[in-house]
Amino acid sequence: MSTASFPTSLCNAPLDFVHANCPRQVRPHLGFFTGTVWARLDLYEWDASANPTCLNFPPMLTLIFLSTASWTLGPFSRTSVLNPILGPNPAASFSCPMRKSAVAWEHDHVFNPAAISRNGEVYVLYRAEDNSGSGIGGHTSRVGLADSFDGVHFAKRKTPVLFPSQDIAKRYEWTGGCEDPRVVQSVDGTYVLTYTAWDRSLARLCVATSKDLVHWKKNGPAFAKTRFLDTWSKSGSIVTKLFKNRLIATKVDGKYWMYWGEGTLKAATSTNLIDWKPLTDDKGNLVEVLKTRPGKFDSELVEPGPPAVLTSHGIVLIYNAKNAEKDGDRSLGTGAYAAGQALFDRKQPNRLVNRTQSYFLKPELPCEVTGQYKAGTVFTEGLAVFKGRWFLYYGCGDSYVGVAATK
Repeated sequence: MSTASFPTSLCNAPLDFVHANCPRQVRPHLGFFTGTVWARLDLYEWDASANPTCLNFPPMLTLIFLSTASWTLGPFSRTSVLNPILGPNPAASFSCPMRKSAVAWEHDHVFNPAAISRNGEVYVLYRAEDNSGSGIGGHTSRVGLADSFDGVHFAKRKTPVLFPSQDIAKRYEWTGGCEDPRVVQSVDGTYVLTYTAWDRSLARLCVATSKDLVHWKKNGPAFAKTRFLDTWSKSGSIVTKLFKNRLIATKVDGKYWMYWGEGTLKAATSTNLIDWKPLTDDKGNLVEVLKTRPGKFDSELVEPGPPAVLTSHGIVLIYNAKNAEKDGDRSLGTGAYAAGQALFDRKQPNRLVNRTQSYFLKPELPCEVTGQYKAGTVFTEGLAVFKGRWFLYYGCGDSYVGVAATK
């Protein structure tokens, strides 16, 4: 990612002063393909109503190269697929062990998928909401499983594979359920799933393990053995390395690493992928490794996307971001969720090296700007390498599943 600015007339003021003191009015941007990279052209006009000094500064054209950074994953495109690729099924029925009756477990919404390649197929673990409530967070969520031979057309299992039950996790999961999975594979072949347990009061990041993606063992909250058990926690992105077209959890300096959190990103380490210890500073406070930025697409909050990938450049993390109502990216709608990428040091995973200056995926399609979250959402959680291509799976408007892929 790189940015070049072209003032429409000479201006003696330092550009950083203008950025800091003059609110921006952004005209709708022009996106185009240069033949090598995707780029975006924005016209910035300074708002003098908040600072009269801004009258002295001319408009500015900013050319943003969206995919020039050699360290980023992609570029990703929706053009070869028909989105959404998964949606709700009101007819799907499941005997709920908590309600002790049949429920329409994916009646209302299907979204926020994890993904992994296995035995020549892509498997997606998706969040499904029943019709037991209303509003965001008001349903009971369960995790379903679907498989595909081409990464686009999927066949669902009839019943969920992870759900609230009479087990060690029920106190954390009921009645909100199991939300927002991410999945990796360990070196011994075990699948490790991070997900959010929602009791309608506090979100807790939990871990489950499986040998076949169907039968899961719940291991409880990721931070159960720390003082952060009752800290709001969600969205666990474990650091992986690509090996034979599989994303395998990998150690850095003898430990597994995970990015987590909502609002700002934190980090945690583990020796077994089940018990995690959040990273803290000398005063015992959680260390923030990625923060929001005023004036950009990630101005309101940031949240981990799919598993991070260790590359020759460093650790690449695709992350989700919410645009702020005030001082956000004017090319996005207020509250819209878009996706960016961050690069962390390959030897010090808590040290941020670089990040994209703009989003590489934003809400555009009808399924991405409708549904539960009408402000617009592309919420990335699934990343798989399949037939030589990267497939990125994401939630659309908190109601459907979409996919983008490399060429």
